[in-house]
Amino acid sequence: MDAAARVELVGHYDNGIGTSDGASQGSVTAELMASRPALRPGELLEFVPGVIVTQHSGDGKANQYYLRGFNLDHGTDFATFVDGMPVNMRTHAHGQGYTDLNFLIPELVDRINYRKGPYYADEGDFASAGAARMTLANRLKENTAAVTVGEHQYVRSVLTGSTPLGAGNLLYGAEYAHNDGQWVVPEAFHKSLGVLRYSQGARDDQFTVTGMFYQGAWYASNQIPLRAVQGGRIDRYGTIDPSDAGETSRYSLSATLRKRSADRLLQANAYVVQSALTLFANFTYFLDDPENGDQTRQTEKRRMGGFDIAHTWFSHWGTLDIANKVGVQGRYDYLSPLALYATRDQRTLRTISESTVREGSVGLFVENTIKWRDWLRTTAGLRHDRYRFDVASDIAENSGKVGAGTTSPKLGIVLGPWAATELFVQYGAGFHSNDARGTTVHLAPKEREPVDPVTPLVKTRGAEIGARTEIVPGLQSSLAVWKLRAASELVFSGDAGDTSPSRGSKRSGVEWNNHYIANAGLLLDLDLAWSRARYTGHDEAGDHIPGAIGKVASFGATMTNVGPWSAAFQMRYIGPRPLIEDDSQRSGTTAIAYARLGYRFNRRWAAQLDAFNLFDRRVSDVDYYYASRLPGEPAEGVADIHYHPAERRSFRLTVKASF
Repeated sequence: MDAAARVELVGHYDNGIGTSDGASQGSVTAELMASRPALRPGELLEFVPGVIVTQHSGDGKANQYYLRGFNLDHGTDFATFVDGMPVNMRTHAHGQGYTDLNFLIPELVDRINYRKGPYYADEGDFASAGAARMTLANRLKENTAAVTVGEHQYVRSVLTGSTPLGAGNLLYGAEYAHNDGQWVVPEAFHKSLGVLRYSQGARDDQFTVTGMFYQGAWYASNQIPLRAVQGGRIDRYGTIDPSDAGETSRYSLSATLRKRSADRLLQANAYVVQSALTLFANFTYFLDDPENGDQTRQTEKRRMGGFDIAHTWFSHWGTLDIANKVGVQGRYDYLSPLALYATRDQRTLRTISESTVREGSVGLFVENTIKWRDWLRTTAGLRHDRYRFDVASDIAENSGKVGAGTTSPKLGIVLGPWAATELFVQYGAGFHSNDARGTTVHLAPKEREPVDPVTPLVKTRGAEIGARTEIVPGLQSSLAVWKLRAASELVFSGDAGDTSPSRGSKRSGVEWNNHYIANAGLLLDLDLAWSRARYTGHDEAGDHIPGAIGKVASFGATMTNVGPWSAAFQMRYIGPRPLIEDDSQRSGTTAIAYARLGYRFNRRWAAQLDAFNLFDRRVSDVDYYYASRLPGEPAEGVADIHYHPAERRSFRLTVKASF
């Protein structure tokens, strides 16, 4: 590859030969994220090859995520961090590992470092399918003010900038947005957020302190039953319970430190977060309560704090280059109240459960990397995690304290490069934690019937072989063949509107990712993924895993340097997937295209027009199959597909000023 092509490639991805320990590891830079449109902030994760981001409710709620044959729900088994601060919320009111990225201002995200698989010693809870670590910028090339307007009362105003302050730099950002959406009942989603960040020092000797706040509220556009649309009861963009809604907030303060010398590296971060969520949802309508309906209010107020410290020593054993890394990670969550109430039109009817939860964890890890030859490098690691769950429930039988631990070995081998090509072999064990309430439960909160507690920490193990090559000038291509087993699976439970533990699972698949610089102004991406997911332990109900996507494809093109013009195009394809275990009910396919056309008037002023669902496809964001009951239907309800339609074609115009 010539130098010009190499520089341009690194400007979008930083996945070159010698930069990673696996074929499915890499980095995405701010230049690429800024060049392509996104309907929601959570879609930043779609820059991670193979990740699909959708929505099944109001835009203020965490997205649905899919990767490697997982329906990750709102984040289980995919760990997300912002400057070392975990985004996944464990023991959450709505879903384990809940990952809401609405608190992010995308213009301030400098890089996404991603990994897939449980192969890395410094990745713990929720990282079995993969992990994404976002970092914020310390300074911006220019200060900007932008206003975006679109159909259905969409408006977004954002201000970002940085300025020298003392011996460091002060970065700031503020955003306000409102959107009614295309729904019969307007979402009226409005949010306000802000970021203030101070940084000092260069990359290898720096520290940062960051404060962030976010508030949002909305009316929900939940999934709807197919029969209600086909029968003319509601519009395709209608709703069954118009009082479903949500309100959330998040405040955080975090700090990072990085100091490197010739023979050692110290990395540390610490954080405190206060968050809250109130969510009104009705997934089964009148199945459980024919008179008042099945709406519930899920509520939580959370305070959490934690730290992550790692020290690496670089040395030589004879002619061998050695790196030894030791780290410790800790986190404590305090939730009070963590509750579920039966409601009607947002009015509380009765308490289903109400708890105070204290959950603490400590993870210790060691990692050794040896460069045996110019063409051979190994990384071996060992991780141990210890959890403590303390639940005080209004149902006495469900209170208690539980401790659990798990040890996870890791191994990676890198061969090459030969002819601008590297080979990778990886193995690792991982885990995800379960909801603390499930570890002490003995009576089902709704039915008050005996149930068994869940396993506190669910083990996973996986392996992968892969290759990355740059043998073709301008083309960076990687191929990974992987498999992953989990001791139990979290699946959607339609009658309760939450998740529940299930059988173990096994998955395998192939990923092929390509990034090509056609010329100095044209970048092309093609990512293809295929996976197979099955339950282990045969059951007559079937062995297919509901929601497990088998085929994923995405294509993207970014064009710059065409005078004052720029353009981008992106299409994603989601293949059909089983909706129940026997595979007798399947979703359709989903193909969605986005496009952007930009024009720079001068150094100060620019405009861009974004198009979403460019070809106006009538497809679904998500599909489920379960029983629900509408007025006049049998008491046992009707099993049906429930889906959330993708939004129709829409346009957004942005005008940006630089100063």
